[in-house]
Amino acid sequence: MLVLVAPGQGAQTPGFLTPWLDLPGAADRLAGWSDAIGLDLAHYGTQADADAIRDTAVAQPLLVAAGLLSAAALGEVTPGAVAGHSVGEITAATLAGVLDDTAALRLVRKRGLAMAEAAAITRTGMSALLGGDSETTVVHLEKVGLTAANVNGAGQIVAAGTLEQLAELAENKPEGVRKVIALKVAGAFHTRHMAPAVDALAKAAEELAPADPKFRYVSNNDGKAVATGDEVVARLVGQVANPVRWDLCMETFKELGVTALLEVCPGGTLTGLAKRALPGVRTLALKTPDDLDAARELIAEHSA
Repeated sequence: MLVLVAPGQGAQTPGFLTPWLDLPGAADRLAGWSDAIGLDLAHYGTQADADAIRDTAVAQPLLVAAGLLSAAALGEVTPGAVAGHSVGEITAATLAGVLDDTAALRLVRKRGLAMAEAAAITRTGMSALLGGDSETTVVHLEKVGLTAANVNGAGQIVAAGTLEQLAELAENKPEGVRKVIALKVAGAFHTRHMAPAVDALAKAAEELAPADPKFRYVSNNDGKAVATGDEVVARLVGQVANPVRWDLCMETFKELGVTALLEVCPGGTLTGLAKRALPGVRTLALKTPDDLDAARELIAEHSA
């Protein structure tokens, strides 16, 4: 069984879309999406620097566009399941047929703008903690007022809160944690700091006409499969202010008997977690079009 996954914010790097735009039809597709959302995706994906694409309002639509472009280049795919990390859930919902491409890009554009506005209220951020016991780490974070915003499994938790709280965390690590790494994101995503964005996204979601997923859609709210389009959208809305439980998604992959995991562009983060948490599962990350042939072979061997 193949699971198709999409990464979240922080996976983008300067120029990462450049080789993808050489594929037939890719530049035209990106231009159409850019017109639909009022954002020059080609510029940000090929020419903009790291600071420019760190902007939440830019990074989120850029990531969804990249995921959809790379998935389209694969051709017909019938995965046993799809899932996404944070904003990657919008990519996954689109791959599952819940949203069409344009609706997805419009939604993620509004999501990015709303989360950027929420992040501007208080100086907040996120830091990855490597190593340590999950339960011990979560208790430590709560004591200093931080939230375990991403519980990623494979010994990785991402803490979120004010910059002062994160500075204290770096000086006073939880027992067993080897390293605290500040992430290149602009706010405390998936925490109470994002509550204002939930209302904005709920209003945007009223304009959608979601279909039920064509493939099993695994939600990172709780690792459960979601059967209806309406429920997928409801979870997309609530997700911005609630923790990402990627660890539970990977537990579900185990229970389903997943044998291969393919991560769409800009791949690497989720395959890295899978290599540690899902031994024996084949993994492949779509970084450039050079990876497409290997990805198609993986699909042929493991698709439902």
